[in-house]
Amino acid sequence: MRKTININNQWKFSKQDEAKAIDKSFQDENWEVVNVPHTWNAIDGANGYDFYKGACWYRKELVIDSINQGNKVYIEFQGSNSITDVYVNEQHLGQHRGGYSTFRFDITKEVEFGATNTIAVKVDNTVVDDVYPQVADFTFFGGIYRDVNLIITNPIHLDLLDYGSQGVYIVQDDVSNERAELTVKSRLVNDNDEEKKVRLWTDLLDKNGNSVAYAATEVVLAAGETKIVEQPIVIHSPTLWNGKKNAYMYEAKVSIVSFNDTIDELIIPFGVRYFKVDPEKGFLLNGEHLSLNGVSRHQDRKDMGWAITKKEHDEDMELIKEVGATSIRLAHYQHDQYFYDLCDNEGMVIWAEIPFISVMSKTELEGINAKQQMTELIRQNFNHPSIMFWGIQNEIQISGERAELRKLVRELNELTKKEDPTRLTTMANVMFVKDEDEYNTVTDTIGYNKYYGWYNGQAEDFAGWIDGFHKTNPTIPLGISEYGAEGILQYHTNDPKVKDYTEEYHALYHETVWKIFEARPFLWSTYVWNMFDFGANIRDEGGVKGRNNKGLITYDRKIKKDAFFMYKAHWSDEKFVHITSKRFVDRADDAIKVKVYSNCNEVTLYINGSEVSTQNSDNRIFTFENISLQDGLNQVKVIAVHEGESFEDTATFNKVKEPNESYLAPEEAGGPVANWFEMPDLDDVEVEELAITDDVYSTRCTFGQLIENDEAKAVLKKYMPGFEDHPMFEMAQGFVVEDMAELAPEKFSEKMLYSLNKELIKIKK
Repeated sequence: MRKTININNQWKFSKQDEAKAIDKSFQDENWEVVNVPHTWNAIDGANGYDFYKGACWYRKELVIDSINQGNKVYIEFQGSNSITDVYVNEQHLGQHRGGYSTFRFDITKEVEFGATNTIAVKVDNTVVDDVYPQVADFTFFGGIYRDVNLIITNPIHLDLLDYGSQGVYIVQDDVSNERAELTVKSRLVNDNDEEKKVRLWTDLLDKNGNSVAYAATEVVLAAGETKIVEQPIVIHSPTLWNGKKNAYMYEAKVSIVSFNDTIDELIIPFGVRYFKVDPEKGFLLNGEHLSLNGVSRHQDRKDMGWAITKKEHDEDMELIKEVGATSIRLAHYQHDQYFYDLCDNEGMVIWAEIPFISVMSKTELEGINAKQQMTELIRQNFNHPSIMFWGIQNEIQISGERAELRKLVRELNELTKKEDPTRLTTMANVMFVKDEDEYNTVTDTIGYNKYYGWYNGQAEDFAGWIDGFHKTNPTIPLGISEYGAEGILQYHTNDPKVKDYTEEYHALYHETVWKIFEARPFLWSTYVWNMFDFGANIRDEGGVKGRNNKGLITYDRKIKKDAFFMYKAHWSDEKFVHITSKRFVDRADDAIKVKVYSNCNEVTLYINGSEVSTQNSDNRIFTFENISLQDGLNQVKVIAVHEGESFEDTATFNKVKEPNESYLAPEEAGGPVANWFEMPDLDDVEVEELAITDDVYSTRCTFGQLIENDEAKAVLKKYMPGFEDHPMFEMAQGFVVEDMAELAPEKFSEKMLYSLNKELIKIKK
């Protein structure tokens, strides 16, 4: 029978490249002792631009009991970023390229049973041109950051080298309320030197362990053969996996039996369901509309990076459940199997994706690594009922227009549909992709990352764009794959505005945008960016380096921002009441507005023990205007009532004479491109009208087009010194300069654009 032995503990670690570390006699006494999950970027990965990138080494000695001799031994890594070389007893087992999927190596021939074996692992998080991601707006934490196991099996076993999969695929051929027609595809391996005959048993069990269907197949395996065995099975009157209403899970017990011995066995949880997306009706699960009220999630945690445990995964899921989300976009890479299991059991509908993001390789044009990671994602996660969408790219258009890029996106979609025709494909277009672009027709569904109200325009602009896209593309299912704004708890204001970084604007933004989305049920999904603040080493915004602050909850998961409760009021059935702006304690105004979120219909406000007023509403947002404050501390309490049950919340506001200046973000707090380059002195520039034609360079070109021409590139360097050195620049080469000007008007002033164009239009294309 199969044995899985966890070997997470007591590794030796060196934060430098030690070529001789593969030697059994290598002296590692001075190396640090660490336990896996581990990253060497737990602290520096979210503090600014610079974090350690390079090759590091892990070593471990272990004895494999001689009782296992004659069996197969595999080593399994569930996540190691990003290029991993594995050595056992000085022999190179192989290299895995990619930082997010499970991979295994057969170490049987290298193992000395009953003796001490030396495992040496080199892990390198250096970005290379043929491994994805190339560039992205999150930190690439290095290390062996998920579990490491030994797996010991009989020479006849379910395949362990099939792209890190389970070797068993439960294919849902046709599912309805009446019956679930399935095909269980199992990959059997015979690593013996002679032909063997076995029987493959597949028993489907309900949640109480009762058999509901089974199949048995006699299999003859030649020496060294891998054979795919297909077993059709029907579950009559199935209990459907129905999201949060009833996340019903069956189990498939797949066994290889030789005479009276079970020589390998897997127990695989699975659920059966059917679903579709309609461009007018949105998402339908088991024939009924389900609003995919979604949040996006990155896997890192403050002071831990990606080296998190089940405890942190559980905490994240509980917080996502509390806000009332029905769907999660697991961005921008394959997540831990444990979290997919949680999604299955909690009824979350999942968008799972690969890190084909922002920039395509400049030299490797076939997308070999992207296709490898796509295959790994699908095969390793095939049996999770929660996953209904495979994401093939995120904002890959940022790096500019390329024919080979469009070809690769199409090929990734074709690969995905071939690997798994039972699910839907999707992708997240960057905001500047046009409504008419053929990118919108490649996948089954489409998502857009739009940031009206933060990077450009006003939050209200979502309405016009969504309606316009839907009118132009009435047969294309449209979703919002990202939307959000920075919210930093230190900053507060009575007059929230775009890009002020205040908690008040963060909440107001989400109020405004959610109202627009809620009124358009044809949107098949919407995903808040992000559920949690996360590490993004290339950022420097709002006075915070190395962090994306768009989360509904802080990076350490300790504080829920006001916007969290806005969504909870709309999405959750758990009754509550929440006073907003509690952290805006010092108030210089004689009278203030008190805003309350609640999913109860009646809220009463009290100030300093006295009842002020009661409001009745079903719009989840209660606003009490002109609330007078006395000098000094003021105690505010709200009580909400639902069906005779009361819920309350309190806050303290301090009436002061002068505003607290620490509540305002400093002018140099930064923005999406604020720190790219120093502003030239253009005070003396007089703006005049210029004639710009299509045959010359101008700010209507992309940055990528301009840097391809030496003269145009020189103009950019003159007015934007150092622009090429910033890590975000490579991500933005696909941006038209004038579009970028909308994102950063403080940099690209009218005088700046005029100065650029005055010189660029002299250069013929």
